[in-house]
Amino acid sequence: MRIDIVTCVPSLLDSFFAHSILKRAQQGGFVEVVIHDIRDYSVNKHRTIDDYAFGGGAGMVLQIEPIARCIRKLQSERQYDEVIYLTPDGELMQQRMVNQLSLKGNLILLCGHYKGVDQRVRDLFVTREVSIGDYVLSGGELAAAVLADAIIRLLPGVLNDETSALTDSFQDNLLAPPVYTRPADFEGNKVPEILMSGHEVKIESWRHEQSLQRTKERRPDLLE
Repeated sequence: MRIDIVTCVPSLLDSFFAHSILKRAQQGGFVEVVIHDIRDYSVNKHRTIDDYAFGGGAGMVLQIEPIARCIRKLQSERQYDEVIYLTPDGELMQQRMVNQLSLKGNLILLCGHYKGVDQRVRDLFVTREVSIGDYVLSGGELAAAVLADAIIRLLPGVLNDETSALTDSFQDNLLAPPVYTRPADFEGNKVPEILMSGHEVKIESWRHEQSLQRTKERRPDLLE
């Protein structure tokens, strides 16, 4: 998989993809992440990429021309399955969506900024719009990082234990059960004995019951 991220603040993303699982995924050849600065595709010598909105109002709008140049250049070089625009009014990101996207080949993630992008960008180039929650950020960079992280960790070979992702919260519409590690006894607070029994069937049954209970208490909407 290749993920191209189009942004006007590339430095916000550099560090995010340079550590931990995301770094190993790239070094291992499981994914290629390329960050593009919209200003490199500006149509004037001042590298301007935004302007006032027609009709007035507060805030600036990202222009269509530099974004169109960038996306068209990328699309001339390879086939993309989706051009995703990160926006608060997009489809709410859920694990089901992430699972689907992890099966794709190449993705373009477009980060909004200021008051967003010229609507014609969305009309002409974007194939999917995604929101990571009902709130507004300064730009789409953090949202793009969140989406990319969720996708990349699902790619075969990225995690040392590939079954780990299958037991994450939301994979089966349940929240993950509680987990414990050493010491077994911390100031009288002990790990449930079942987890140290070595009986795999009973342990899995306990975990499933804990997942159900936690979901009922915290996210009953998932069970509906």
